[in-house]
Amino acid sequence: MSSEARTARPSRLLAELRLLLMAVQYFTRVPMPAWVGHSAENLGSTPRYFPAVGALIGAVGALVLWATSLVLAGPLPVILSTAFTVFMTGAFHEDGLADTFDGLGGGATRERALEIMKDSRLGTFGTAALVLTLLIKIEALSELPVTFAIVVLIAGHAFSRACAVTLIFAGTLVSNPELSRSRAVAQPMGRGELIFALVIGIAPLYWCGTYAIAGFVCSLIVLYVLARWFMRRLGGFTGDTLGATQQLTEIAFYLGVLASWNSF
Repeated sequence: MSSEARTARPSRLLAELRLLLMAVQYFTRVPMPAWVGHSAENLGSTPRYFPAVGALIGAVGALVLWATSLVLAGPLPVILSTAFTVFMTGAFHEDGLADTFDGLGGGATRERALEIMKDSRLGTFGTAALVLTLLIKIEALSELPVTFAIVVLIAGHAFSRACAVTLIFAGTLVSNPELSRSRAVAQPMGRGELIFALVIGIAPLYWCGTYAIAGFVCSLIVLYVLARWFMRRLGGFTGDTLGATQQLTEIAFYLGVLASWNSF
């Protein structure tokens, strides 16, 4: 191996590590070292690491779930785990879910829907969607044994973000590029980047066994329905609809796994 190749390899690994940490920085409140920086140009290359960030968030939530289940009973461990993941992300995806339903529920036209989605105020549709989603998520995980819910939680967080990345790959950003926070990350992706993200997002499903098949299928159905809905109403996706996609495919995964679990 030439000296140039030996030098290029660690440089490339460092660049990829920086992209991963930038993705963590973008989607969570976890503080990052100063050398990670914040570059709009580099953020465009981070979507392939979104499922990895999801796995990290899910792992932290799983740790909280396991630790609190040692001293608390009922749904409380799942509630605390969910609260911790919401805090860890700054309710980033939940905010997108609420804005999406406010916009699509209250906006009769595409322009009006996009306008409502940019409004920071929370409306009736958004509140209902947010409350129901959280309740479904908590109840679904509470119905599973803690030891199994831990791996399901990690898998759901990772795979749901792979679903959102698929929407970035296949769709078109329709929000105002000057106002959208997602403009930096919602850049056109290469097929190799998508495959990389899907591999990371699908890998944790292995630990869920055959129960993951139902969750996988349910998430894909929800992803397809949402993609068609967003295209029909908006002509593409926005940063808010990406958040909604993550949330809804996540609970679809939990419900599919739970239905499969109850069937055996």
